[in-house]
Amino acid sequence: MQTVKQLKELREAVDDLRQSGTIAMVPTMGALHEGHLTLVREAKRHAEHVTASIFINPTQFGPNEDLDAYPRQLAEDQRKLEAEGVALLWAPDVGSMYPDGFATRISVAGVSEGLCGASRPGHFDGVATVVCKLFNQLRPDVALFGEKDWQQLAVIRRMARDLDLTQPYVDRIIGVPTVREADGLAMSSRNAYLSPDERASAAQLNQAMLRSIAQIESGADVPASLGALERALLDAGFASVDYASLADADSLALLDSTPTRPARLLVAARIGGTRLIDNMSVEPPA
Repeated sequence: MQTVKQLKELREAVDDLRQSGTIAMVPTMGALHEGHLTLVREAKRHAEHVTASIFINPTQFGPNEDLDAYPRQLAEDQRKLEAEGVALLWAPDVGSMYPDGFATRISVAGVSEGLCGASRPGHFDGVATVVCKLFNQLRPDVALFGEKDWQQLAVIRRMARDLDLTQPYVDRIIGVPTVREADGLAMSSRNAYLSPDERASAAQLNQAMLRSIAQIESGADVPASLGALERALLDAGFASVDYASLADADSLALLDSTPTRPARLLVAARIGGTRLIDNMSVEPPA
């Protein structure tokens, strides 16, 4: 596996790969776990070469968030990616990604404005900007993102469609189902922040969501089901719930009644000092 940290070297490496096949991209912020490696394995099904990026993007962190604390373990991540057969790792520093005088920002209206967009102002501007740069830098034929951050996936697809990003085409931005621990907790690099007691309580997120989905799919009152979900999390030891919402799966428009088309239950909640997100599909009642 080749690791590059400068843009000129990256362009040369990408050109070399492209001569012998198609390219898939798996963008990450490092601290890799089985969820990330699942993306890599899925990427192999779609292209001859798999590239990955590791960049902890400062523009998607708010002033009181965990940028400084976010786990950094490049050497270990390199070993994991090489073992999975990744051809190229792009690991720029902040100065390479955002050179002096950088003054451009991409803002995606609509799908970015509620949910995490409301509780993390500016977050999705940072996501859209860095992902657009990664598309331009790595020029993949296909890019893979985890469905755990469903709103992020919607923002990236909207951006690609609106800006006519042809590498990859919007239908070549592939969402990969969330990988979960044995007790149902969605895998996340931030799970490492949890104390043993917090980790045990965090499993209640998955269980409470499944109960709420069962109620909604049986035709129960949506606001009541969401209220019960929020109370269950607080009773389980979560400090607060940023949101527990039902939304249209495509537009992310919030729903307050039984869905008539595919929907998602999306939750963000804090336990201790850690903010966890999750989402699951909700089907209309038969």
